[in-house]
Amino acid sequence: MGRAVGRINMGKINREDMLELTRRMTLKRNCFDRIAGAYLDEEGFVDGTFNKHFLKLSQKDQQINLDIAKAIPFSDTNVQLKEYGFGEGDRQTGRIWQLLMALKECGLKNDAMLDVFYEEFGQKYRADGSYAIYFFHGSYDVPLKANEKESLWESEEVYQFLICAVCPVSGDYEPGKPECGFLFPAFKDRSSDIHRIDVFAAESQQAEDLRKILFP
Repeated sequence: MGRAVGRINMGKINREDMLELTRRMTLKRNCFDRIAGAYLDEEGFVDGTFNKHFLKLSQKDQQINLDIAKAIPFSDTNVQLKEYGFGEGDRQTGRIWQLLMALKECGLKNDAMLDVFYEEFGQKYRADGSYAIYFFHGSYDVPLKANEKESLWESEEVYQFLICAVCPVSGDYEPGKPECGFLFPAFKDRSSDIHRIDVFAAESQQAEDLRKILFP
């Protein structure tokens, strides 16, 4: 059985952290190097998958996918987008945290691990129709702030992250607006926090399903 929401460690998201990230999600300032995903039917069975270098997409497709990815961190902070912490038990072998860490480290280049995620997601997510899971891998050189004495061109760290977005699809796999998704690791105080995740859900049912997947 899943845990009650009240027992999941929650935190506050700084809206400025999210806006800083989304400014790197444009055609001119793109932070993504890879996109992967799967198309699933309403029963959760995979109809097909894809895995591509982001910059090999046409500019039109890059923009479509940038809009999908950006919708997660740009959503209503601490209302639709909430921060959750992974406890020690959540980080044990075989848990979803371990899979997300591995996907981040390999830059989404391991299709077998992605398939494990798609299968797990399809078993627990309640959908009204066909949908797609989009994964994006990005890197952001976090610059020093202007009030610090060191050069602004120097970076404090390279934040490597995943964005997952779940969208309804229609016709020839045309995506609608994201219904839910997440940013992992959390971007907190302008830094990576591998023990936390920022989770987006447009509706309460999707929030519940996503929590069951991330925190079984």
